[in-house]
Amino acid sequence: MTTLPTPARRTLGNTDITISPLAWGMWRSEGSADDLAALLNTALDAGIDLIDTADIYGFNGSDGFGDVESLLGDVLAADALLRDRMVLVTKGGIMPPLPYDQSTGYMQSALEKSLTRLGTDVIDLYLIHRPDILTHPQELARFLDDAVTSGKVRAIGVSNFTTAQIEALSHFLDTPLAATQPEISPLRIDAFDNGEMDQAMRMGVTLMAWSPLGGGRLMRPENERDRSVARVLGFVAEEKGIDRAVAAYSWLMAHPAGIVPIVGSQKPERIAEAAQAMEISWTREEWYRVFTAARGAPLP
Repeated sequence: MTTLPTPARRTLGNTDITISPLAWGMWRSEGSADDLAALLNTALDAGIDLIDTADIYGFNGSDGFGDVESLLGDVLAADALLRDRMVLVTKGGIMPPLPYDQSTGYMQSALEKSLTRLGTDVIDLYLIHRPDILTHPQELARFLDDAVTSGKVRAIGVSNFTTAQIEALSHFLDTPLAATQPEISPLRIDAFDNGEMDQAMRMGVTLMAWSPLGGGRLMRPENERDRSVARVLGFVAEEKGIDRAVAAYSWLMAHPAGIVPIVGSQKPERIAEAAQAMEISWTREEWYRVFTAARGAPLP
């Protein structure tokens, strides 16, 4: 039976930046700098060096904008060795309560504030968090190109952009997009059929999957479809001797697009456990069992 390749370190898009096949994200981060430092070190020690945050993380609807970036900046300031161990990702372009602003003036300010909060001279990967339909892609492209040529950003990407929006932005860019960050999980498989995977492979763009556990519903199913997918995933996980969450990460990683799931747990033991996914391989039969359950209908 054919076995799909085991995930390995890879190149971020068409850059010379190498990354782990898993990322760790800070969307749910809270607590002290010591708490964050412990989690960050857990991820790095487990071989997860793609570290994802955003300027909006920490915002509670009224305040807290930039708090997680600032907290990470405090952690990096306390241990100068940490910065060189990671590939740092942050995002901008959401501006409550508008909610989005990607005009040149705003984006220049957002980038500078992220650099200041993080206490770094350069961001390894800067993503536009969500598309602002009132900004022409040519204007956004000019900002992104300037961010790279200025040396403040090493690589650029987008998050939650449609294939058409990615195509339009790419048309105006001199710097190729290195990454895109859509929602992908065994419970959200749209990207397998709507062209996102195909476009990413054609363009050589790295796919970073947010919410790879379906917002936690793979662990705590809420409806019959959730239960069906979790059950099949659980069968395969049991056969492999791993947790269902690890199976979900590795299932995504088995796709030839080189999907990089973003582990969102804020528990050190779960982050360390997630790293097991980097050692797991799937057969085609196993992979399609989960995909068929997710579709809710047999494949033609």
